[in-house]
Amino acid sequence: MKHLSLFVFFILLADIVFGQEISKSTTQTITQSGIGLGSVIAVVTSWDRNRSILWALIHGILGWLYVIYYAFTRNE
Repeated sequence: MKHLSLFVFFILLADIVFGQEISKSTTQTITQSGIGLGSVIAVVTSWDRNRSILWALIHGILGWLYVIYYAFTRNE
């Protein structure tokens, strides 16, 4: 669980660092290409289930689609 918390921390830190305003002309571009909430949730849940960086990246790209899939297929 400690590794998962550290992984989430670094993902959110990267989102904060790369999402900051550099100048007025690049603000809109950076904001549009930032990491979304669905991608972060998908990466964290994928890492928790699979422990694979490759699957975490693929599921991060899929975003909310994987989050919905995970919600229906998880074991309680």
